[in-house]
Amino acid sequence: MSSFKKINIDTKRLTIKPLSPADAVELFNIFSDAAVMKYWNTPPWTSIKDSTDFIEKSMETMQTDESLTLGIYIKDLPRLIGKCMLFNYARTSKRAEIGFGIGKEFWGMGYMQEAGNALIHYGFKELGLRRIEAEINPANLSSSKVLTRMGFITEGLLRERWEINGVVSDSAILGLLVGDWTAGNHA
Repeated sequence: MSSFKKINIDTKRLTIKPLSPADAVELFNIFSDAAVMKYWNTPPWTSIKDSTDFIEKSMETMQTDESLTLGIYIKDLPRLIGKCMLFNYARTSKRAEIGFGIGKEFWGMGYMQEAGNALIHYGFKELGLRRIEAEINPANLSSSKVLTRMGFITEGLLRERWEINGVVSDSAILGLLVGDWTAGNHA
């Protein structure tokens, strides 16, 4: 992967760039919300330390080109509204996993698809990925719809994969190949 610390992606409405320590409060406000975290494989954050630790770890893994974690900012505000990631990067296999989360006040406005498409474009065009994967709770219909609109195909189901706070859930595995993405005129 290339040097992640200098990345800055602009879309029509968004700027997508590395998180900074100044984002800790806004990031905590998003990921401490039980509605936002309902389908995640971790519980909602409980302290600002969760946020600062996440940002610190994200900055470290970006410096070593292990994963790419970016904040999603609305240009007109400017305000952090969520994050998107390429992680579990397998350099020799040219694949990574995509993840994203956005504050509930911004749900249904197309921001996640806009940010996701930009991140996918970066992954395929700039990083040379061949495959991007997603793992979601099958009950998370909103994320499933966003991923499907971005071209992902459901490839399988891992039964009873996670247990968070006593709740057991499955994982749907989705994939997007560079060839399918290019054929869909996303390139």
